[in-house]
Amino acid sequence: MSADLLAKAIAAHGGLDRWNQFASVRAAGSIGGALWVARGKPGVLADVTVEARLHEQRVTIHLNGRGIRYSFVPSRVAVEDESGRVVSERADPRGAFLGHTATTPWDDLHLAYFNGYALWTYLTIPFLYTYPGFVTEELPPWSENGEVWRPLKATFPAGVASHAREQVSYFGPDGLLRRHEYAVDVLGGTTGLNYANDYRTVSGIVIPVTRRVYPADADHRKIAEPLLVSIDLRDIAFETV
Repeated sequence: MSADLLAKAIAAHGGLDRWNQFASVRAAGSIGGALWVARGKPGVLADVTVEARLHEQRVTIHLNGRGIRYSFVPSRVAVEDESGRVVSERADPRGAFLGHTATTPWDDLHLAYFNGYALWTYLTIPFLYTYPGFVTEELPPWSENGEVWRPLKATFPAGVASHAREQVSYFGPDGLLRRHEYAVDVLGGTTGLNYANDYRTVSGIVIPVTRRVYPADADHRKIAEPLLVSIDLRDIAFETV
């Protein structure tokens, strides 16, 4: 059943053949929400441009108008100026979150790691579930917003940085992603419910341009406040090189 659901989701989002024609995606965006306030970084991501490779975990986040960018791969993050000069860098970036509490301030390298892996995951779902090492399993149907959604649990391979090894994507009757659920390991296992909306078709790929992340209650239902993260994308372009 999971193969059937994944195939439906892949087709709804534009198809694997088309996806594999592209090497990267670029998008302008605004990222806000209570999470950044709690980490002492309000407004830092309000105007960014994201560049992500689609078939490897490599992301660059340009902080527009400030002359700096975040560079992410799973084993290293860096803050660079726009000429490529390294301002600061960190190996083993995930280890830098050990011992954090709900109010531990983040530096720019924490932001670079968290947003690098998170945005890469969001921009590549559901296609990344076809990548080597991913294992999927369909879970029982879920009712929300007057629809019945089909949840797909994905187990991530160890070499892929993300919120957690196990995550659940909920797909609507049309096969499009409605909700993405995960525990955030670097936030002490806090659960996020990430809702995808406002789909656009760009070069044949169907992608949500609005995402809203909320906390969850014990029954996996959305808690409306606070809004943890907001993501609004524009000017999306898929590129072949």
